[in-house]
Amino acid sequence: MNDYNRIGRRDLLEQVVGAAGLAAALASVDAARAQSQPAGGERRVRVRDSFDFGWKFFRGDAPGAQQPDFADAAWKSLDLPHDWSIEGPFGEKEPAAGPGGYLPTGIGWYRKRFRLAESDRDRRVVIEFDGVYQNGEVWINGQYLGKRPYGYIGFSYDITPHVHFGSGENVIAVKADNSQQPNCRWYSGSGIYRHTWLRLTNQLHVATWGTFVNTPQVTKDVATVRIRTRVRNEGRNAADCTLETSVLDREGKVAGTAQASQGVTANGEYEFAQQVGVDKPDLWSVDNPYLYTVRSTLRGPGGILDVYDTPMGIREAVFDADKGFLLNGERVKINGVCLHHEAGPVGTAVPVGVWERRLGILKRMGCNGIRTSHNPFAPEFLDLCDSMGFLVMNEFLDEWKVPKPQTKHGYNFNFDEWSERDATDFIHRDRNRPAVVLWSAGNEVGDQTAPNGVETLRRLLGIFHREDPTRFVTVACDRIAAEPRAATPEFLELLDVVGYNYVDRWRDRAEKYYSDDRHAFPGRRFIGTENGGAGGVRGSYGGLLAGASADLGGFAGRGGSRPNVNAEQLWKFESTYDYVSGDFMWTGIDYLGEARWPGKGSSAGVIDSCGFEKDGYYFYQSQWTKEPMVHLFPHWNWKGREGQLIPVFVYTNCDSVELFINGRSAGVQGYQFPRYGMEERYGNSPRRGLRTTSDLHLSWTVPWEPGTLRAVGSRDGKKVVDVEVATTGEAAAIELKADREVIRADRRDVGHVTVRIVDAQGRMVPDAAHEVTFEVQGEGRLIGLDDGDMQSHENYKATRRKAFNGMCLAIVQSGARAGAIRVAATAPGLKGANLVVTART
Repeated sequence: MNDYNRIGRRDLLEQVVGAAGLAAALASVDAARAQSQPAGGERRVRVRDSFDFGWKFFRGDAPGAQQPDFADAAWKSLDLPHDWSIEGPFGEKEPAAGPGGYLPTGIGWYRKRFRLAESDRDRRVVIEFDGVYQNGEVWINGQYLGKRPYGYIGFSYDITPHVHFGSGENVIAVKADNSQQPNCRWYSGSGIYRHTWLRLTNQLHVATWGTFVNTPQVTKDVATVRIRTRVRNEGRNAADCTLETSVLDREGKVAGTAQASQGVTANGEYEFAQQVGVDKPDLWSVDNPYLYTVRSTLRGPGGILDVYDTPMGIREAVFDADKGFLLNGERVKINGVCLHHEAGPVGTAVPVGVWERRLGILKRMGCNGIRTSHNPFAPEFLDLCDSMGFLVMNEFLDEWKVPKPQTKHGYNFNFDEWSERDATDFIHRDRNRPAVVLWSAGNEVGDQTAPNGVETLRRLLGIFHREDPTRFVTVACDRIAAEPRAATPEFLELLDVVGYNYVDRWRDRAEKYYSDDRHAFPGRRFIGTENGGAGGVRGSYGGLLAGASADLGGFAGRGGSRPNVNAEQLWKFESTYDYVSGDFMWTGIDYLGEARWPGKGSSAGVIDSCGFEKDGYYFYQSQWTKEPMVHLFPHWNWKGREGQLIPVFVYTNCDSVELFINGRSAGVQGYQFPRYGMEERYGNSPRRGLRTTSDLHLSWTVPWEPGTLRAVGSRDGKKVVDVEVATTGEAAAIELKADREVIRADRRDVGHVTVRIVDAQGRMVPDAAHEVTFEVQGEGRLIGLDDGDMQSHENYKATRRKAFNGMCLAIVQSGARAGAIRVAATAPGLKGANLVVTART
C-alpha cells in the first residue's frame, strides 16, 4: 500500500500540520494497510501488494516483446515508477518542443516475470496501473488485454483467465507510446511513471473503487455518514453475503456500524446503501485534517470474504454566492496555488517524499488550496492533501473537442470515445477524499466560446453530477469578457461555480476584477481558478539596476527583481470581498514545459524546481500567516556599485519595519491592510498604525556600501523580528544540509540534500556558480540533481551540477537494506563537505 514513512518524518509533519494532523496522516496509512493484513495468521482475504520492483525496460520499439519467450536479458533493470523522458538529453529539435520541455519522448517497453502461489488458484487476480504515459498497451503471457490512451488515468485488468499458478512463470509486457508530439500542456513524462499493484480477491468482493462515502448531515454534535458499496460476484453461482460497514476513528475505535444482507447473482453486482451516525465527530478541516476509516467487511456462509477500507473525512463543503467558500459552516478563503504533476529532477516519477517536502513548504507559506492543473495527479499526492489539510480543485482535462494550438496530438482525438469512461474512473477514484472540494471539468477549453461548447459542457456536467452529486463543478475559463470572442453566456450559466482565469486580463477589469459580473449575476458563485502570482527567477536581481522590471505587474516583473504589484492588488480585492471564494495563483512551483528555447520550463512559481523559496513566497506568507515574519531582499553583494542607489524591499506581517545599514537607520516604513475605519463612535479608530504605502510591501532606496542590512519588525510597539542580509566574502566551502537525517530502507524513500556555496564565515555567496561533483556510497543512490535554473541543460541524472545563485540540490533514495548513505560534494577551489543519511527498516 502507499506507505508514508514514519521514521525521521515525524518532526517534519508535526511542523507542517501539528500533532493532530500527524496522527491523521498515520491513521490513513493504517487504514490502507488493513486491507492486506492477515487475520489470526490466516490467508489474507484481500491482497494489494506493490508490483513496482524488478522490471526490465527498453527505450524504443521492440516488435514481438509481448511474447513470453522474448529475449530481454540485455534490457535495463529498474523499479517503477519510471519516467524515461527526464533522463534527457535536452534538445531544441525534440518533437515535444516547448510544451514538453525539449526532452525526448518516443516509445518504450517494459516486461516483468512473476509467479503466483498454487493456493491462490481460486482467486481473482488483477493488475493495476496508476498511470502509463501514454497509449499504454498491456499483455499477459502473450494475451492482449487492452489500451488506455489517456496517460493520466489509472486502469486495471483482470488477468485471472490468462495466468499460471504454482510453478508456472508469468510474463507481463507493457508498451508506452508517447511518440506523437506535442500532446500535453505541459511536461508529461513518458512510461510507467506511476505505481503498479497486484490485487488478489475472492470471487465475491468489493468492486474496484467500489465505495462512495459522503456526509449529508454534519454538525458538531452528530454527523450522518452515507455509504454506497458495490459488491461484485465473479463466481459461477449466485451467492448470499452480509455487508458490515463500520466507521472507525483514527485510533481504530468503532464510531458507528450498519449491516445488511443480500444475494448477488453469478457474474453480477449489487450496490448496498447504508447509513451510519457518528456522535461528536471530529470534523475535517485545513487545520485539523482528521481522517476516519470506513471499513467494509463482506461475509459469506464460510466466513469473511473481503475487507475493504476507505479513508474519509467528516466535513461539509459549500460554495455560496454571497459568503464564498464555507467549510463546516465557517467562511474559509481558499489561498491556493496551481501545481503541475512533475517535480524537477525526478520528472513525473515522483517519490511521495518529494511531494511531502514540497507540500510542507507550501503549508508554511500559508497555502491551504491546490489546483491539480491540468490533469489528474497520482493517488498518493491526493492522499497527502487529505492528511495534511489542503483544499483541492481536482482537474480532469486540458482539452475537450476544440484543439489547442500547442498540442497537435491532444485529447480532442480521444474525447468522443473515451471522455465518459475517463471521467467516470477519475471521479470514482477521488470522490471519497475530503480534500477534494471542487471538480474542474476542464482548463481554458476552446469549447467555452464554440457554438456547440455548451452541449459538451452539459454532457460532462451530467457525468460529474451522476457519479458525485455532492460536489460542485467548475471549468477554468480564460475567455470571460474576452475579445473578439468571449465565453458564451449559456456556457457560464451552466457551471455550478464559475472559474476565472486571469480575471484582470481584459480592459478595465484590470482594476475592477470580479465586480462587474457580481453586479450583473448576483446569484453566481465565483472562484479564481488561475491568476498571476509573484514568481520569478530565484536570486536574480539584475533588473534592479538595469530597469528591466520597471513594469511592476507585467511579465518582466516575474524576474525576481521587484515585488509584483498586480499580485498584491488582486489579493487585496479577493481578500476583501467574501463572495470571491478564493484563488489558485499561477503557480506554486516552477515546472517543465511552457518554454521557449533555451528555456526548458517556467519560472512562474514562488518556489523553484528544487523546492527553494523565492522572494515572492514570502509575499504570500506575509498575507496568509500570522506568526511574525520579515523577509528582506535583495542580497547585498554589489561590488563595483559603491554609492549607487539600490532598492531594498521587505515583505512582512508586522505593523512596521525599521531598516538599518551598517547600524544607521534608513527610516521606518509600514502599511496597514486591511485598513479599519472608526468603531462605535465618531473619531474612534482603535486600530490605526503607521502607514507609509498602500502597497503590500515596504521599500527603501539607499546608496550601496558593503556591510550589513538589518530589518527590525515591530508589532504594537514591540520589536518581534530581526533579520539581516550581509555582504559576503569570496566562496570558500560547500555546505550540505539534509531535510531528514533518517529515511526508510524501502527502495522508495528519499532525502533532499541542500547544497550552499558559502564564504569563510558560512554565509551563502549569492552569485556563486561552481560546478559541484557528488559521490553517493552505501545503502542508497543518487536519483537527481537540480539547481532551479530553467535555462540549464545539464542532465538531471548526472553526478555533477553547477550551483545557481549559490545553491543546488541532490536527492538520494534508499535501497532495500538498512545502513548509512554517505554523500560527498566537492568543487575546485572549495572545501568539500560530507553528510550521512541513515536508512532504517
